[in-house]
Amino acid sequence: MNTLDFSFDDSPWERFLAGRQPGDTVNAAHFLTLLEQETEEAVEDAFAALEAKRLLLDISQLPVKHHQGQAALRLRQEAELAEQGMDVSGLSETDPLRLYLEEIAQIPLGEDEATLAEQAAQGREPAAEKLMNLGLHRVVEIAREYAGCGVLLMDLLQEGGLALWQAIGTEDYLARRDSAIRAAMARAVTLQARANGVGQKLRQAMEDYRAVDERLLSELGRNPTLEEIALEMHMTPEDADTVRRVLEDARMLQRATAPKEEEAAGEENQAVEDTAYFQMRQRIAELLSVLPQEDAKLLTLRYGLEKGLPMTPEETGKALGLTVDEVVQREAKALSLLREEK
Repeated sequence: MNTLDFSFDDSPWERFLAGRQPGDTVNAAHFLTLLEQETEEAVEDAFAALEAKRLLLDISQLPVKHHQGQAALRLRQEAELAEQGMDVSGLSETDPLRLYLEEIAQIPLGEDEATLAEQAAQGREPAAEKLMNLGLHRVVEIAREYAGCGVLLMDLLQEGGLALWQAIGTEDYLARRDSAIRAAMARAVTLQARANGVGQKLRQAMEDYRAVDERLLSELGRNPTLEEIALEMHMTPEDADTVRRVLEDARMLQRATAPKEEEAAGEENQAVEDTAYFQMRQRIAELLSVLPQEDAKLLTLRYGLEKGLPMTPEETGKALGLTVDEVVQREAKALSLLREEK
């Protein structure tokens, strides 16, 4: 009788989180690419795992959704509102956000939160309610950090308020209050990005970036600059840099989670990689000894020969105290010497 073969291997996001320590920060853009093929139930599990480990999502590299019409206008208005310290005078007198913020502004401050937190942890409801009211001021302050990121402020405030309420009554309330609020807001922004297809778009962009990087390397005989890659991909250098960083995270995850036998096989096959990218790195590694020490160091950084991650001309310049133009010129000259030596 035939038996069914079920596989219970961990998913990419589970392997990724397994290597994280409590308090670590997770790149939200990279996390979305790991969730691209997952079901809604699995996505809920992934965010629950984030919360359980107290991992905070960094949304700074999430591509900003270019909303249109009233949505775009409102998000820009709210971003300006946050920059101006939540001054609601420019909003309509009947605007729900204005009414809500004015109501919170009337809540008096000055009570001892530490004492209230102890009482709330003992199950005293009046203390919990006072703590909730005081905490709403902090929710508003933190919401300013996420304004304009694709989620309306009222939604951010509601998510933050719910996280605040769930934190009240815990023994370490004051220590984890802010992180709990930020986690809830970052989750809302990340889920909105997922709904906009950011994970799928980023994965395709990562594949395009790698292909363009390798093609230009072959054509130019040197690592292409970020600007050159961005031009080929028809995107801004800022967007290309976001893709590059997410790609680097994915490469590090792949190396960190690869089974030992696969890692050994990868090392064995490394010498015979037939892509232009790995051929160039191999040639440079063999011929560096013919170069001046400074030029050898420059190429080592540019091609990632020490840590496996190539550096941009900007990063190399900072490491060596050179300008971008100097890095590009010296790199081209060094590669020319290598080709002559070969």
